[in-house]
Amino acid sequence: MKSPNRAIILAAGQGKRLLPLTESRPKCLIELSGRSLLAWQLMRLQAAGVEEAVVVTGFRADAVQAEVATLPLEMPVRLAFNPFYSVSDNTASCWIVRAEFDRDVLVLNGDTLFGPGVAERLLAAPEADITVTIDRKPSYDADDMKVLTEVGRLRAIGKTIEAYDAESIGFLRFSRAGAAKFVAGVERVLQNPEGLKRWYLSVIDELARSGVDVRVASIEDLEWGEMDFPQDVEDLNRLSSGWDGAWR
Repeated sequence: MKSPNRAIILAAGQGKRLLPLTESRPKCLIELSGRSLLAWQLMRLQAAGVEEAVVVTGFRADAVQAEVATLPLEMPVRLAFNPFYSVSDNTASCWIVRAEFDRDVLVLNGDTLFGPGVAERLLAAPEADITVTIDRKPSYDADDMKVLTEVGRLRAIGKTIEAYDAESIGFLRFSRAGAAKFVAGVERVLQNPEGLKRWYLSVIDELARSGVDVRVASIEDLEWGEMDFPQDVEDLNRLSSGWDGAWR
């Protein structure tokens, strides 16, 4: 059995910054080079040897279910509905599937498109409680999830941190021990009134600052992109147009 053998995809949001493209479908179902973003994700995970996926749904969960039913997957895919999707951020989605963190596990943002080799590199990374996949570029904007690293370790992560040298692509690996620490952190956050509005990566930031072994895996020479704005859809269409789209 490959470890981690389970991937969790956080895809509950509508993606309002992409309107009108997301008026009647979640952004994970926007088509890129002939298939949905979610289909690309599941195809890449299956190709990397992941044995099952759990997709956290919210907005238009019925459409996600219909999409998954049409895909020629060998890997089983289960859906988990987040009823709080319209009033919460993705920490709540992690809480909904907290029972799925009972082993080594991957967590992937529902708006991250990644090309060949990305999942494989994360899976091959050295053992750690938590591993955050990162990229580096000459400059960063306000919407980037910035990361401060030190000799392969993550020291801080967040959109507003003042010191940074990389960005998170929204793809993480947890050991079983790291997963348990993360779930405990999620539960602590959600005991506070503002917890529903927190990103789950803020929990990673707190864990790293408290001394938990959080490391980084760089994919600087590989292809990926995030979909938040209409221009991103055009960019990701161009990015994926040259990829091999064969299911394996």
